Order: sequence, then C-alpha cells, then structure tokens
Amino acid sequence: MKKIGTEKRRPENAKLRRSIDKLLNDGALFMEKHLHHLEISDYRYDIQEAVVELDLDETVIHQLVEDYIIQILKSKITFYKHIQELKQAELHNIDIDYTKIRDLAHKNLGVVRNLRIKDARKILEIIMIEDDLDNLRLCVKALEISAIKLHPLCAYETINLIKIKNML
Repeated sequence: MKKIGTEKRRPENAKLRRSIDKLLNDGALFMEKHLHHLEISDYRYDIQEAVVELDLDETVIHQLVEDYIIQILKSKITFYKHIQELKQAELHNIDIDYTKIRDLAHKNLGVVRNLRIKDARKILEIIMIEDDLDNLRLCVKALEISAIKLHPLCAYETINLIKIKNML
C-alpha cells in the first residue's frame, strides 16, 4: 500500500513540502536580515500564554491558531495584490492610498493580539504604518514565515488546497 504524500505518489506535494521546509529553514535568516530591529528571528510561540490569559482550553487555542494560519496564507495573496496596485499607482504618479492594505493588516492584528502571537503582532504593526512598498513586501513575506512556523503541517495543507483551488 502506497502512503499518501510520498514522492512517487504525489511529486507536486513533495515539492511543496520541500518548499515549506526551505522556507522554515531560511525564515530565521530572512527575519534577521530584513527585520532584525524587530528581534523576531528566534521567536517561538507559546500557546500556554494564550491559554492562561484567555482562559480557554488548549484545543480551542490550537483551532484558533490553525484558523489564523489559514487566514494569513489566504490574505498574503491579497496583501501582494494591494502592494502591486500601490506600485502601479506610484509608477503612474497617482496618489497612493494605503487604506486597503492597512485595513487587512488591522483585521489580522486583532487576531494575533488575542492569540498572543508576538512576532506577527510586530510585523502587522509595521504594515499598519509602513509607506515603503519594498518594506511592505518584506513584511508580508515575514508574516507568511511567521504563520508557517506556528504549525507547518496546517500551512502545508492550506497552501496545497489554495494551489488546487487555483487550478480549478
């Protein structure tokens, strides 16, 4: 019996898994290189902090974290779309309106504050005020890395589902 997810059975899944593994391995270096001032490259989420402060069962917090990961991995596409729109406006000397990207960051910021995800909070707070489009792009990449670090299997499954949905 073949195992689901093996390279022979699903080479595209193995490729995606390697991509996530590489992102995780390179994530700390990316954070240190581009966002060292935030001091988040070595951050590890402590679910117990959220459990104690929110007085919720650990299972509930795990589910909320997974929901957040899904939300961020879906939102990253929208973040990049907004950044591209802002870049086009900048190239055409049109007034740049950061409202859409800041609204999306604000929506996600509430979630990370509630769940006590400190690295994502710092990144989203930067997105809320940042006017440099290249720095915004770096922050969105850092936000993706942060989400994947929380639960790589959930991230893998979500990215795979997004990929399948986009092929339909």
